[in-house]
Amino acid sequence: MVEDGVNKRPDVILFVNGIPLVVIELKNAADENATIKSAFRQIETYKAVIPSLFTYNAFTIITDGLEARAGTLSSGMSRFMAWKSADGKEEASHLVSQMETLINGMLKKETLLDLVRHFIVFEKSKKEDAKTGVTTISTVKKLAAYHQYYAVNRAVESAMRATGYTVERETPTSMVMESPESYGVAGVKSQPKGDRKGGVVWHTQGSGKSLSMVFFTGKIVLALDNPTVVVITDRNDLDDQLFDTFASSTQLLRQEPKQIENRNDLKEKLKVASGGVIFTTIQKFSPEEGNVYETLSARENIVVIADEAHRTQYGFKAKTVDDKDEHGNVIGKKTVYGFAKYMRDALPNATYIGFTGTPIENTDVNTPAVFGNYIDVYDIAQAVEDGATVRIYYESRLAKVNLNEEGKKLVEELDDELDGEELTETQKAKAKWTQLEALIGSENRIKNVANDIIQHFGQRQEVFEGKGMIVAMSRRIAANLYAEIIKLKPEWHSDDLDKGDIKVVMTSSSSDGPKIAKHHTTKQQRRTLADRMKDPDDELKLVIVRDMWLTGFDAPSMHTLYIDKPMKGHNLMQAIARVNRVYKDKPGGLVVDYLGIASDLKKALSFYSDAGGKGDPTIAQDQAVELMLEKLEVVSQMYSGFPYEDYFQAETGQKLSMILAAEEHILGLEDGKKRYINEVTALSKAFAIAVPHEQAMDVKDEVSFFQAVKARLAKFDGTGSGRTDEEIETTIRQVIDQALVSEQVIDVFDAAGIKKPDISILSEDFLMELKGMEHKNVALEVLKKLLNDEIKARSKKNLVKSKSLKEMLENSIKKYHNKILTAAEVMDELIKLSKEIVNMDSEAKKLGLTDFEYAFYTAVSNNDSAKQLMQQDKLRELAVILTERVKQNASIDWTIKESVRAKLKVIIKRTLRQYGYPPDMQKLATETVLKQAEMIVKELTAT
Repeated sequence: MVEDGVNKRPDVILFVNGIPLVVIELKNAADENATIKSAFRQIETYKAVIPSLFTYNAFTIITDGLEARAGTLSSGMSRFMAWKSADGKEEASHLVSQMETLINGMLKKETLLDLVRHFIVFEKSKKEDAKTGVTTISTVKKLAAYHQYYAVNRAVESAMRATGYTVERETPTSMVMESPESYGVAGVKSQPKGDRKGGVVWHTQGSGKSLSMVFFTGKIVLALDNPTVVVITDRNDLDDQLFDTFASSTQLLRQEPKQIENRNDLKEKLKVASGGVIFTTIQKFSPEEGNVYETLSARENIVVIADEAHRTQYGFKAKTVDDKDEHGNVIGKKTVYGFAKYMRDALPNATYIGFTGTPIENTDVNTPAVFGNYIDVYDIAQAVEDGATVRIYYESRLAKVNLNEEGKKLVEELDDELDGEELTETQKAKAKWTQLEALIGSENRIKNVANDIIQHFGQRQEVFEGKGMIVAMSRRIAANLYAEIIKLKPEWHSDDLDKGDIKVVMTSSSSDGPKIAKHHTTKQQRRTLADRMKDPDDELKLVIVRDMWLTGFDAPSMHTLYIDKPMKGHNLMQAIARVNRVYKDKPGGLVVDYLGIASDLKKALSFYSDAGGKGDPTIAQDQAVELMLEKLEVVSQMYSGFPYEDYFQAETGQKLSMILAAEEHILGLEDGKKRYINEVTALSKAFAIAVPHEQAMDVKDEVSFFQAVKARLAKFDGTGSGRTDEEIETTIRQVIDQALVSEQVIDVFDAAGIKKPDISILSEDFLMELKGMEHKNVALEVLKKLLNDEIKARSKKNLVKSKSLKEMLENSIKKYHNKILTAAEVMDELIKLSKEIVNMDSEAKKLGLTDFEYAFYTAVSNNDSAKQLMQQDKLRELAVILTERVKQNASIDWTIKESVRAKLKVIIKRTLRQYGYPPDMQKLATETVLKQAEMIVKELTAT
């Protein structure tokens, strides 16, 4: 494909009705440099130089023959996901290559068309530059992952069954993902037709539940003949978050979703004949008086989708509560029911379907009564394995911030049902809550917590830049904690909403007093803060919350959650999932416990596994420390016999030469470079999670040394670009002494202790200096990189010469890797090659030819019979004439017009014949010269 004079040939393009829908970039599985990352970079190059290829593109696939992942035009490397099932019934075996599974599953005709039609959305987000006031709108294209695709199709099938509707072509059973029964939980298959219970989709938090709801709505709107879809949440902030996701997907929904403002608005919007995607909180379904809610619609094609479908308020049970007047005084008792009952009153024939990020508890009879059994299960173990979420680690810091025995006892005793909002439960509970709040919020303790968070978060940021969230027990504590933190870190504070490193996110009333009221935020202000928190480049790094943002809030770069509030069950599970989002190469999220909630976490996790969940949702930080120590041992053993410990006492100058010596040592090991880079990357990830554990801080210097050597080795990567994978490796920051972060370490030649040569001339002196270097392996890497760059520069102009030089370089390196040559012998070979490059440059001058003329000269003299039959002068003259004629016929759009290319071919043939070019070689030479001509035209039209 040619665009703006650039000619690229993608590996595979899938056309559907002549439209290029899928681009596949293949790399050789046997070539260690041809990785899935290089396939990703290749796609990035295509996007930059041949963008029109992607005008109709649905998604792209990158593969090294074994591993294979799919993503969209806007996906970063971490968002390219594997397709794990070929038939939707079970996950493919690990013995089958991912590419084979993806071709049989994702690229199956029905699946591909279904994906293009129903499973791609475009999400727009606004970002305003505070300084310039300029608003940028960025669009992200999102594609369903395999677990979303199969679950949504299964949910549509179940909803159709529950409504009693029959359709001509139901979703084939081959669409079914691993059945809920395989997790030991009841599935919807056993439920009768027309029972109005659509079932529950349990997809762990962070695995794209909100988007699955969008995809489901988009499909059900078509399947049920324009139904009314009612999306229910139980909190205003959740309603807003989910509504935003739906609102940015109107194309897929084929209509604009509407948010309900009050009870009357709800009645008005539901009393319609058909259509509509309506958002409301469940609380709006409570009658103003009495125990029966009026019937709003008896239609059968109404689908109610409940977010977090397991909460207690979805029940039918009656309970007696205090009846209060408008001043809050108790005037008697009244009976109220769970909202599920009122919703059924309002919409008696609707079908109910639930989406949840945490499983239904065994004791919960309400959820199955309203929604039915499970449709699909995608648990934490699966999500982590697929890379849909990252692991969550747990660290207790209770000892650091002293909560006395009385406080610990109160945390344990606190009522399960108790919620900070509902202090009317009983006077006893209120007393407990008030007592605990006073202990947790005591002045001295808040000082301790503030101090610890600043230190802890600072150490986390050193190795792993991202965001953090602090969960406080009450508004008062949140405000006091903020005041204490900015006392220690005044530079973090700003009165401006668009500035400052720390903010409190909550609402307040005038009765709360001025200290709390100043942190009050409106809906719009919270949206601004959410945008800032989600933007990894924004200075806002820490937020203090009480209830806001603990469910549904998605800031991928958030890596640490500080919990200083009693939490249990679902609420706790929801909260800890704030740090499990995938972000670049984030190795995991950390939950820091200041209250001793370990037993509550264990309980929450036990009901998780009792409900059929596989895998442990949280891992004690000690395990990360163990892994770190294990990897530290592996890397240390690679330095057997090398005294790297001397590095820590050395002067800066000596440190540089020690890094060089260490590099020499690693390069001398069997497959040393590759093994070392892999092991240090694994060590860095474990270290990033383990910080600031004492054992991690103890080995910080060693890790920094290992990383410094790794950074040096990565400079000689196979691409010749001299860069590590910045796109991939961003968040694990080098913990290297500041003295070593200077440019001199980064520079290949200075670091190797060599004066930087004039790159255009590989001088004799420079080559001799390299040969005399003490560290032969390092010298070899330097020379290899330099030659690679030199050959690359020449390959744009001279086809024949650069090809033979490249082969010489590759053969020498191959001999070295196969132990045929030693480092010193291969240095000699490479020095010969360097001289070849210098000779090539000087030969053109000797013959009195320009670069372009010399390129044609090497093309026509590239065979023995031509040299035998034709004098050098004749060949030289032929090269000059060819250059002249090609220049005359070079046009900017020559590559696009086949006619111009054909004309060029005729001119070359005619010129060769005119000069009596050996007839036995003419056909081959015509092709070589034509390729050379194309390269020259490209250079001419590019300048």
